[in-house]
Amino acid sequence: MAGAPTPRPRLPAGIWALGFVSLLMDVSSEMIHSLLPVFLVTGLGASMVTVGLLEGAAEATALIVKVFSGALSDWWGRRKPLAVLGYGLGAITKPLFALATTVEPVIAARLIDRVGKGIRGAPRDALVADIVPPSLRGAAFGLRQSLDTAGAFIGPLVAMALMLSWQDDFHAVFWIAVIPAALCVALLVLGVQEPERPPGTPRTQPIRRENLRRLGAAYWWVVVFGGVFTLARFSEAFLVLRVQQGGLSLAWVPLVLIVMNAVYALGAYPLGRLADSVNHRQLLAIGLLLLIAADALLAWSDRGVIVWAGIALWGLHMAMTQGLLATMVADSAPAELRGTAFGLFNLVCGLSMLLASGLAGLLWDQLGARSTFTAGGLLAALALAGLWRRPRPA
Repeated sequence: MAGAPTPRPRLPAGIWALGFVSLLMDVSSEMIHSLLPVFLVTGLGASMVTVGLLEGAAEATALIVKVFSGALSDWWGRRKPLAVLGYGLGAITKPLFALATTVEPVIAARLIDRVGKGIRGAPRDALVADIVPPSLRGAAFGLRQSLDTAGAFIGPLVAMALMLSWQDDFHAVFWIAVIPAALCVALLVLGVQEPERPPGTPRTQPIRRENLRRLGAAYWWVVVFGGVFTLARFSEAFLVLRVQQGGLSLAWVPLVLIVMNAVYALGAYPLGRLADSVNHRQLLAIGLLLLIAADALLAWSDRGVIVWAGIALWGLHMAMTQGLLATMVADSAPAELRGTAFGLFNLVCGLSMLLASGLAGLLWDQLGARSTFTAGGLLAALALAGLWRRPRPA
C-alpha cells in the first residue's frame, strides 16, 4: 500500500506577519496618498508644479536610500531593525499630514515617508528570503506581494468612503490613517523573529568591486532583465488616462486601479506558489505574453470589454512576474549580500520606471495613446527575446 503523500510545507508565521505588515502600511499610506494631490491643490493652494516636484523628489529619495539600506543590512548582519526603522518613519509621518495647514509640513512628511520606504524595502525583502526555505520562496514573495497589493486598493476605498461620510474632511481621514500605521509597526516588532546570524561571521563592505563580482552573471542578468521589463510596463496612470479617454466619468475613474490591483492581489500568492515548482523562465515568458496581450488590447480600444480585459491582463501579468523576479534575486545572490542585491535591483527597476513613464508620456503627447501601448508591447517582446540568453545560477 502506497504511503500518504508528503504534505506541502507551510510558510513560516514570520512571512505571514511581514505580509500583513505590508498590507497595513499600504492601507494607511494609500488612504493619504490617494487624496494628497487634491488636498495640496484645493486645500492648501499648492501649484501643480509643486505637486510634480514633490512626487519626483519623493520617489528619487526612496530609490537612493534603498541601495544603502540594503548594503547596511548586509554589513550589520541584521535586517529587522532597519525594517522597523523604515516602517516607524512611515508611521510617524501620518500625524504630520493630519496636522498640516500649510504646504511645508506636507513636503517634509512626504519626504520622510519616502526615506522610510527606502530604508525598509531591501532589508525586508532580504528578511523574507532569510526566513523562508528556498523551496518556498516563490510562495513567500507572492504572499507578501498579494497582501501589499490588497492594501493598495483597500486604502483608497476606505478613504473614498470616509470622505463621502464626513463631507470631504481631509484631516479626519488622515487621522484614521494613523491607526493601521501604528498596528503595522507593532506587528513587525512583536510578530517577526529574525534568524540569528551564525557566530563568528565576519563583517564585510558589500559595495566593493570584489563583492559586486560575487553577485555573479545570473544575478546581473536578473537586474538587466528587470530593467528592460520595467521599461515595458510604465506607470498604471496611463491605464487610467486610456479609460478616461474613452469617456469614463470622473466618479468611476478609481475603478481602473481597483480592478487592476484586485486581479494582482488575487493572483500573486497562487502564482508565487506555482513558481516554486515550475521553471522560472517559462513563467516569465507567460507573464511577458500577458503584458503584450494587454498592450495590444489597450492600443486597440479605449472602451468596453476590450479595455477592461486589457486592464485585467495587466494585473495578471504583474501577479505572475513581480514576486517571481524577487524570488530570482534571492536565488541568484549570496545570502550575505541579499540586502545589497535587492537594493541594486530596486534602484535599476525604479530608474527604469521613471524613464518608462517619461517616454510613455512623450509618445502619448506626440503620437497618441496607441503609440504608447504599442511601444510597451515591443519592449516586452524585446525582454521576451532576452529570456533565451539567461545564464544558469552558479
